[in-house]
Amino acid sequence: MIKKIFLFIIVAALVGCNSSKSTTATSKQNGARRTNKSSQAVSRNQVVSSYVDQYKDVAMRNMKKYGIPASIILAQGILESGAGRSELSENANNHFGIKCHNNWLGETIRHDDDQRQECFRKYRNSADSYEDHAAFLTSGSRYASLFNLRKDDYESWAKGLRAAGYATDPRYPNKLIAYIEAYDLAQYDAQVLGKKYTSTIVNNYSKGVFHEVQKGDTLYSISKKYNVLIEDLMRRNNLSDNTISIGQQLKIN
Repeated sequence: MIKKIFLFIIVAALVGCNSSKSTTATSKQNGARRTNKSSQAVSRNQVVSSYVDQYKDVAMRNMKKYGIPASIILAQGILESGAGRSELSENANNHFGIKCHNNWLGETIRHDDDQRQECFRKYRNSADSYEDHAAFLTSGSRYASLFNLRKDDYESWAKGLRAAGYATDPRYPNKLIAYIEAYDLAQYDAQVLGKKYTSTIVNNYSKGVFHEVQKGDTLYSISKKYNVLIEDLMRRNNLSDNTISIGQQLKIN
């Protein structure tokens, strides 16, 4: 009887020990998940900032040479290439989502877009992609009207690109404008134009002024997170419906 009691005590102790270890492990895993989510949020902003640092000089050179605002060039690069992380940019150095069209004689790559396996241009390096983007906008008459706009009027340029047919997404201008304002890209236009520039941005992300849409986000969840009305979110971001996309910058207040 004594042996049975002794064995019961040992088994109970072992079970308690394992349970404690399991709880500790779960706690550590949960902590790791929270840390990973935080790191991912930070890294997304860092990725975009690093992209801007890498290509801002190229964008300003192209602005001087071709007359396209550097802010627009950078915003399109960020949006079209996922800040350099899209399949097209990684596999084809295509930062602007430019398709082959009839006059393209260079290398090509197939990629799903509006339709399956569409033909896109492939470049030797990113610099060639930026150069071809400028040539694409300045050749022909399709985008000619844009060059009558002021070089520091990025809002009109963003809307003009959509109107001229650069993108089919009706929210395309708003996305470009959001990136420009979230990452203070208009400062590079001012540098090229030799104008004094005063930033109106004060750490937007830490202040919660902008929210970058992540997988699983909805307007409802974002409105609850920041305690704002869905109607206000739609009005501030010129949204006609509840559709939002990953990576989109939403103005909160």
